[in-house]
Amino acid sequence: MTVSTLKIVDDKAVDIGVMEKQRADVAEKLSKFLASTYTLYMKTLYYHWNVTGPQFHSLHALFEQQYEGLHKAGDELAERIRALGHFTPGTFKAYLELSSVDEDDALPKEAQQMVESLLRDNETCSKEAREVLKVAEAAGDEVSVDMMVARMAAHDEAAWMLRSIVQ
Repeated sequence: MTVSTLKIVDDKAVDIGVMEKQRADVAEKLSKFLASTYTLYMKTLYYHWNVTGPQFHSLHALFEQQYEGLHKAGDELAERIRALGHFTPGTFKAYLELSSVDEDDALPKEAQQMVESLLRDNETCSKEAREVLKVAEAAGDEVSVDMMVARMAAHDEAAWMLRSIVQ
């Protein structure tokens, strides 16, 4: 499944002040960002379940806070794609194809490796949000622009918190 196979909702007209081509461009970028968001969500949840070591309690709590925020963000991104008149990707297969965030081949053995991986992935998502923002700005889609500003802030903060515990 590729983003290009996503169809406009029931061929119903969407007249929200953003032209059809621009809505399609924004929806495509948002779909890729949604895939990255949910891939990062699953990775963070996976680490939350499996972290061990002297920092267990603090990392377990931090990962929980972060995956809960990612879950909420994913829902908001999906609903924005729908508001633009497009269906969202929603399968693991589609997410793996579209995501800028890579899945792990195996569980990292050390908590520090988990932190470093999530740091890199949050930085990746922050950069990806900036790319979506550019497309949304060009389309005149202020709602998506506003969402991307919020996502950049969230990923930048998550990266800062993770960076502060990297040894």
